[in-house]
Amino acid sequence: MPTAPQLRNLYLISYRSTYLMYQPIHLICIDRRTQNLFVLAGHNEEIEFEVTPDGQVVNEPN
Repeated sequence: MPTAPQLRNLYLISYRSTYLMYQPIHLICIDRRTQNLFVLAGHNEEIEFEVTPDGQVVNEPN
């Protein structure tokens, strides 16, 4: 289950990716090893980023 900070940043980044950049989101899942939220996006699935349990965004899309 994602943490509240992960959900907050997932919403903001999803909004930015889909509404402003017009990029589809293909996959959202939790990495069981790190508890990071993983997102795969982009027309060619070229955008990958993770949100740590404390809400820090890693590999944020441009």
